[in-house]
Amino acid sequence: MSVHPSSTAVFQIPDQGLTGVGCTSVWCDLGAIATQPGVVTAVAVAGVLALLTFAYVREAEAACRDERRRVLDERDAFETFADRVGRIDTVSVATDATPSGVPAAALPRIGGGGRRPGGGPAGDNVTLRRVLAAYEDTVMSLPHYRAEYDETTAQSLAAELGPDTATALASDGGLSSGAQSALVDRSRHAVDARDRLVDAIDEEIAELDDREAALSTIDRRRRRLVGHMDGIRSESEADAAIDVWNRLTELERQCDELAAERQVSLDDPPLTPETAGDTERERPFYHYLYGPTDGPHYPVLAQIAEVADGIRADRDRIGARIAGDH
Repeated sequence: MSVHPSSTAVFQIPDQGLTGVGCTSVWCDLGAIATQPGVVTAVAVAGVLALLTFAYVREAEAACRDERRRVLDERDAFETFADRVGRIDTVSVATDATPSGVPAAALPRIGGGGRRPGGGPAGDNVTLRRVLAAYEDTVMSLPHYRAEYDETTAQSLAAELGPDTATALASDGGLSSGAQSALVDRSRHAVDARDRLVDAIDEEIAELDDREAALSTIDRRRRRLVGHMDGIRSESEADAAIDVWNRLTELERQCDELAAERQVSLDDPPLTPETAGDTERERPFYHYLYGPTDGPHYPVLAQIAEVADGIRADRDRIGARIAGDH
Protein backbone atom coordinates (compact mmCIF):
# COMPACT_ATOMS: atom_id res chain seq x y z
CA MET A 1 0.00 0.00 0.00
CA SER A 2 1.51 3.29 -1.04
CA VAL A 3 1.64 6.44 1.02
CA HIS A 4 -0.94 9.05 0.11
CA PRO A 5 0.60 11.27 -2.62
CA SER A 6 0.22 14.45 -0.58
CA SER A 7 2.39 13.06 2.20
CA THR A 8 5.55 13.58 0.16
CA ALA A 9 5.09 17.33 0.26
CA VAL A 10 5.83 17.50 3.94
CA PHE A 11 9.48 16.73 3.36
CA GLN A 12 9.88 19.79 1.21
CA ILE A 13 8.15 22.50 3.19
CA PRO A 14 10.28 25.51 2.24
CA ASP A 15 11.73 27.89 4.76
CA GLN A 16 11.12 30.94 2.61
CA GLY A 17 12.70 34.22 3.52
CA LEU A 18 11.19 37.58 2.74
CA THR A 19 13.85 38.69 0.33
CA GLY A 20 15.72 37.17 -2.57
CA VAL A 21 18.89 37.89 -4.41
CA GLY A 22 18.75 41.44 -5.66
CA CYS A 23 15.54 42.18 -3.75
CA THR A 24 15.24 44.67 -0.94
CA SER A 25 11.65 43.95 0.13
CA VAL A 26 8.92 41.39 0.23
CA TRP A 27 7.74 42.45 -3.23
CA CYS A 28 10.27 40.21 -4.97
CA ASP A 29 8.75 37.05 -3.53
CA LEU A 30 5.22 38.31 -4.01
CA GLY A 31 5.89 39.22 -7.59
CA ALA A 32 7.12 35.71 -8.26
CA ILE A 33 3.96 34.28 -6.75
CA ALA A 34 1.77 36.50 -8.88
CA THR A 35 3.37 35.16 -12.07
CA GLN A 36 2.98 31.48 -11.16
CA PRO A 37 0.63 29.50 -13.44
CA GLY A 38 -2.80 29.01 -11.96
CA VAL A 39 -2.57 31.90 -9.48
CA VAL A 40 -5.53 34.25 -9.83
CA THR A 41 -4.99 37.85 -8.81
CA ALA A 42 -8.34 38.59 -7.25
CA VAL A 43 -9.55 41.47 -5.12
CA ALA A 44 -11.00 39.07 -2.56
CA VAL A 45 -9.07 36.17 -1.06
CA ALA A 46 -11.07 32.95 -1.35
CA GLY A 47 -9.28 31.24 1.51
CA VAL A 48 -9.96 27.66 2.47
CA LEU A 49 -11.90 28.48 5.60
CA ALA A 50 -13.47 25.09 6.20
CA LEU A 51 -12.25 23.34 9.30
CA LEU A 52 -10.12 20.36 8.39
CA THR A 53 -11.41 17.03 9.64
CA PHE A 54 -7.93 15.55 10.19
CA ALA A 55 -9.17 12.29 8.74
CA TYR A 56 -5.75 10.66 8.47
CA VAL A 57 -4.91 11.10 12.14
CA ARG A 58 -8.37 10.19 13.37
CA GLU A 59 -8.54 7.06 11.24
CA ALA A 60 -5.08 6.12 12.50
CA GLU A 61 -6.23 6.55 16.09
CA ALA A 62 -9.30 4.39 15.43
CA ALA A 63 -7.06 1.69 13.92
CA CYS A 64 -4.79 1.83 16.98
CA ARG A 65 -7.71 1.52 19.37
CA ASP A 66 -9.12 -1.44 17.45
CA GLU A 67 -5.75 -3.17 17.50
CA ARG A 68 -5.34 -2.42 21.19
CA ARG A 69 -8.63 -4.17 21.88
CA ARG A 70 -7.55 -7.24 19.90
CA VAL A 71 -4.21 -7.40 21.68
CA LEU A 72 -5.91 -7.22 25.07
CA ASP A 73 -8.27 -10.02 24.02
CA GLU A 74 -5.28 -12.14 23.00
CA ARG A 75 -3.53 -11.38 26.28
CA ASP A 76 -6.55 -12.51 28.28
CA ALA A 77 -6.91 -15.62 26.12
CA PHE A 78 -3.31 -16.72 26.68
CA GLU A 79 -3.64 -16.05 30.39
CA THR A 80 -6.73 -18.25 30.57
CA PHE A 81 -5.03 -20.93 28.47
CA ALA A 82 -2.04 -20.97 30.83
CA ASP A 83 -4.34 -21.37 33.81
CA ARG A 84 -6.22 -24.25 32.21
CA VAL A 85 -3.10 -26.09 31.12
CA GLY A 86 -1.63 -25.67 34.59
CA ARG A 87 -4.61 -27.55 36.05
CA ILE A 88 -4.39 -30.56 33.72
CA ASP A 89 -2.95 -33.74 35.21
CA THR A 90 0.24 -34.71 33.41
CA VAL A 91 1.30 -38.10 32.07
CA SER A 92 4.52 -39.98 32.72
CA VAL A 93 6.98 -40.26 29.87
CA ALA A 94 9.65 -42.93 29.56
CA THR A 95 13.15 -41.48 29.68
CA ASP A 96 15.21 -44.58 28.88
CA ALA A 97 14.24 -44.88 25.25
CA THR A 98 13.37 -42.91 22.16
CA PRO A 99 9.86 -41.50 22.63
CA SER A 100 7.32 -43.99 21.37
CA GLY A 101 4.55 -41.49 20.73
CA VAL A 102 3.61 -40.01 17.38
CA PRO A 103 6.11 -37.72 15.62
CA ALA A 104 5.72 -33.95 15.79
CA ALA A 105 4.46 -33.89 12.21
CA ALA A 106 1.37 -35.76 13.37
CA LEU A 107 0.23 -33.03 15.75
CA PRO A 108 -1.37 -30.90 13.03
CA ARG A 109 -3.49 -33.92 12.07
CA ILE A 110 -4.44 -34.48 15.70
CA GLY A 111 -5.56 -30.92 16.30
CA GLY A 112 -6.33 -29.78 12.78
CA GLY A 113 -9.16 -27.28 12.67
CA GLY A 114 -11.15 -28.70 15.58
CA ARG A 115 -11.49 -32.25 14.19
CA ARG A 116 -11.76 -35.12 16.66
CA PRO A 117 -8.30 -36.53 17.43
CA GLY A 118 -7.40 -39.65 15.53
CA GLY A 119 -6.30 -43.04 16.83
CA GLY A 120 -2.94 -44.03 18.19
CA PRO A 121 -1.17 -43.37 21.47
CA ALA A 122 -1.32 -39.58 21.17
CA GLY A 123 -4.78 -39.39 19.66
CA ASP A 124 -6.21 -41.43 22.48
CA ASN A 125 -4.52 -39.46 25.25
CA VAL A 126 -7.00 -37.41 27.22
CA THR A 127 -4.41 -34.83 28.30
CA LEU A 128 -3.44 -34.01 24.73
CA ARG A 129 -7.06 -33.57 23.75
CA ARG A 130 -7.59 -31.31 26.76
CA VAL A 131 -4.63 -29.12 25.81
CA LEU A 132 -5.87 -28.70 22.25
CA ALA A 133 -9.42 -28.08 23.42
CA ALA A 134 -8.21 -25.45 25.89
CA TYR A 135 -6.32 -23.66 23.11
CA GLU A 136 -9.34 -23.76 20.82
CA ASP A 137 -11.63 -22.47 23.56
CA THR A 138 -9.35 -19.54 24.40
CA VAL A 139 -6.94 -18.28 21.74
CA MET A 140 -8.58 -19.79 18.67
CA SER A 141 -12.04 -18.67 19.77
CA LEU A 142 -11.17 -14.99 19.41
CA PRO A 143 -13.30 -13.47 16.63
CA HIS A 144 -10.32 -12.14 14.69
CA TYR A 145 -7.91 -15.00 15.17
CA ARG A 146 -8.86 -17.59 12.57
CA ALA A 147 -9.71 -14.94 9.99
CA GLU A 148 -6.40 -13.11 10.33
CA TYR A 149 -4.02 -16.02 10.77
CA ASP A 150 -5.77 -18.85 8.86
CA GLU A 151 -4.06 -21.57 10.91
CA THR A 152 -5.14 -24.85 12.43
CA THR A 153 -5.05 -25.22 16.18
CA ALA A 154 -1.76 -27.09 16.11
CA GLN A 155 -0.18 -24.65 13.66
CA SER A 156 -1.20 -21.69 15.78
CA LEU A 157 0.02 -23.33 18.98
CA ALA A 158 3.41 -24.04 17.40
CA ALA A 159 3.66 -20.51 15.94
CA GLU A 160 2.68 -18.74 19.16
CA LEU A 161 4.34 -20.96 21.77
CA GLY A 162 7.20 -22.51 19.82
CA PRO A 163 7.48 -25.55 17.55
CA ASP A 164 9.32 -27.42 20.30
CA THR A 165 6.18 -27.38 22.43
CA ALA A 166 4.26 -29.06 19.62
CA THR A 167 7.07 -31.55 19.20
CA ALA A 168 7.00 -32.36 22.93
CA LEU A 169 3.26 -32.93 22.90
CA ALA A 170 3.44 -35.16 19.84
CA SER A 171 6.46 -37.19 20.87
CA ASP A 172 5.35 -37.61 24.48
CA GLY A 173 1.92 -38.70 23.39
CA GLY A 174 0.28 -36.36 25.86
CA LEU A 175 0.94 -33.61 28.35
CA SER A 176 4.11 -34.45 30.26
CA SER A 177 5.26 -32.33 33.16
CA GLY A 178 7.99 -30.82 30.97
CA ALA A 179 5.57 -29.96 28.21
CA GLN A 180 3.14 -28.51 30.73
CA SER A 181 5.83 -26.27 32.22
CA ALA A 182 6.90 -25.10 28.76
CA LEU A 183 3.33 -24.35 27.69
CA VAL A 184 2.56 -22.38 30.83
CA ASP A 185 5.84 -20.43 30.68
CA ARG A 186 5.44 -19.62 26.97
CA SER A 187 1.86 -18.55 27.52
CA ARG A 188 2.92 -16.21 30.33
CA HIS A 189 5.56 -14.82 27.99
CA ALA A 190 2.84 -14.23 25.36
CA VAL A 191 0.83 -12.37 28.00
CA ASP A 192 3.81 -10.17 28.93
CA ALA A 193 4.61 -9.48 25.28
CA ARG A 194 1.07 -8.30 24.64
CA ASP A 195 1.16 -6.09 27.73
CA ARG A 196 4.25 -4.40 26.28
CA LEU A 197 2.54 -4.07 22.92
CA VAL A 198 -0.49 -2.42 24.52
CA ASP A 199 1.81 0.08 26.23
CA ALA A 200 3.46 0.85 22.89
CA ILE A 201 0.10 1.35 21.19
CA ASP A 202 -0.94 3.66 24.04
CA GLU A 203 2.16 5.76 23.38
CA GLU A 204 1.27 5.99 19.71
CA ILE A 205 -2.32 7.00 20.52
CA ALA A 206 -1.04 9.72 22.86
CA GLU A 207 1.28 11.04 20.14
CA LEU A 208 -1.54 11.04 17.61
CA ASP A 209 -3.62 13.11 20.03
CA ASP A 210 -0.74 15.56 20.54
CA ARG A 211 -0.11 15.96 16.81
CA GLU A 212 -3.79 16.49 16.08
CA ALA A 213 -3.98 19.15 18.79
CA ALA A 214 -0.95 20.96 17.35
CA LEU A 215 -2.30 20.79 13.81
CA SER A 216 -5.73 21.97 14.98
CA THR A 217 -4.11 25.04 16.53
CA ILE A 218 -2.18 25.77 13.34
CA ASP A 219 -5.24 25.34 11.13
CA ARG A 220 -7.38 27.47 13.43
CA ARG A 221 -4.82 30.30 13.18
CA ARG A 222 -4.72 29.93 9.41
CA ARG A 223 -8.50 30.28 9.14
CA ARG A 224 -8.52 33.32 11.41
CA LEU A 225 -5.79 35.00 9.39
CA VAL A 226 -7.56 34.41 6.09
CA GLY A 227 -10.92 35.46 7.55
CA HIS A 228 -9.32 38.63 8.92
CA MET A 229 -7.86 39.39 5.51
CA ASP A 230 -11.23 38.99 3.81
CA GLY A 231 -12.73 41.61 6.11
CA ILE A 232 -10.19 44.34 5.40
CA ARG A 233 -11.14 47.01 2.87
CA SER A 234 -9.04 50.10 3.64
CA GLU A 235 -5.89 51.97 2.75
CA SER A 236 -3.95 49.72 5.14
CA GLU A 237 -5.03 46.61 3.27
CA ALA A 238 -1.62 46.06 1.67
CA ASP A 239 0.23 46.28 4.98
CA ALA A 240 -2.27 43.91 6.60
CA ALA A 241 -1.92 41.47 3.72
CA ILE A 242 1.87 41.45 4.04
CA ASP A 243 1.52 40.78 7.76
CA VAL A 244 -0.88 37.88 7.11
CA TRP A 245 1.46 36.54 4.41
CA ASN A 246 4.35 36.55 6.86
CA ARG A 247 2.27 34.86 9.57
CA LEU A 248 1.22 32.13 7.16
CA THR A 249 4.87 31.57 6.34
CA GLU A 250 5.51 31.10 10.06
CA LEU A 251 2.67 28.57 10.30
CA GLU A 252 4.22 26.65 7.42
CA ARG A 253 7.51 26.61 9.32
CA GLN A 254 5.69 25.14 12.33
CA CYS A 255 4.40 22.36 10.08
CA ASP A 256 7.98 21.72 9.04
CA GLU A 257 8.97 21.40 12.70
CA LEU A 258 6.10 18.99 13.40
CA ALA A 259 7.18 16.83 10.47
CA ALA A 260 10.76 16.75 11.75
CA GLU A 261 9.56 15.75 15.22
CA ARG A 262 7.44 12.96 13.78
CA GLN A 263 10.40 11.67 11.80
CA VAL A 264 12.32 11.37 15.07
CA SER A 265 9.45 9.35 16.55
CA LEU A 266 9.34 7.07 13.51
CA ASP A 267 13.05 6.38 13.88
CA ASP A 268 12.65 5.64 17.60
CA PRO A 269 9.46 3.56 17.95
CA PRO A 270 8.04 2.67 21.38
CA LEU A 271 8.55 -1.02 20.61
CA THR A 272 11.08 -2.94 18.52
CA PRO A 273 10.52 -6.42 17.09
CA GLU A 274 11.69 -9.39 19.12
CA THR A 275 12.55 -11.53 16.09
CA ALA A 276 15.09 -10.83 13.38
CA GLY A 277 12.54 -11.46 10.65
CA ASP A 278 10.43 -8.54 11.81
CA THR A 279 13.31 -6.13 11.25
CA GLU A 280 13.47 -6.82 7.53
CA ARG A 281 10.59 -4.43 6.89
CA GLU A 282 11.20 -0.72 7.28
CA ARG A 283 9.70 0.62 10.52
CA PRO A 284 7.92 -2.63 11.39
CA PHE A 285 5.98 -1.23 14.36
CA TYR A 286 4.25 1.36 12.18
CA HIS A 287 3.74 -1.12 9.36
CA TYR A 288 2.08 -3.42 11.89
CA LEU A 289 -0.32 -0.64 12.91
CA TYR A 290 -1.05 1.01 9.57
CA GLY A 291 -0.05 -1.49 6.89
CA PRO A 292 -3.42 -3.30 6.94
CA THR A 293 -5.41 -0.04 6.82
CA ASP A 294 -6.73 1.75 3.75
CA GLY A 295 -5.00 4.99 4.74
CA PRO A 296 -1.38 6.10 4.38
CA HIS A 297 1.35 4.19 6.19
CA TYR A 298 2.50 7.46 7.75
CA PRO A 299 -0.77 9.20 8.66
CA VAL A 300 0.76 11.99 10.76
CA LEU A 301 3.08 13.05 7.94
CA ALA A 302 0.20 12.88 5.47
CA GLN A 303 -1.92 15.04 7.78
CA ILE A 304 0.85 17.62 8.21
CA ALA A 305 1.25 17.74 4.44
CA GLU A 306 -2.47 18.43 4.00
CA VAL A 307 -2.38 21.29 6.49
CA ALA A 308 0.79 22.70 4.92
CA ASP A 309 -0.78 22.51 1.46
CA GLY A 310 -3.72 24.61 2.69
CA ILE A 311 -1.37 27.18 4.20
CA ARG A 312 0.63 27.46 0.99
CA ALA A 313 -2.51 27.84 -1.11
CA ASP A 314 -3.82 30.67 1.09
CA ARG A 315 -0.45 32.36 1.23
CA ASP A 316 -0.11 32.22 -2.55
CA ARG A 317 -3.54 33.78 -3.03
CA ILE A 318 -2.72 36.58 -0.62
CA GLY A 319 0.64 37.10 -2.31
CA ALA A 320 -1.05 37.35 -5.67
CA ARG A 321 -3.54 39.83 -4.23
CA ILE A 322 -0.77 42.05 -2.86
CA ALA A 323 1.25 41.89 -6.05
CA GLY A 324 -1.84 42.72 -8.10
CA ASP A 325 -2.46 45.88 -6.07
CA HIS A 326 1.06 47.22 -6.65
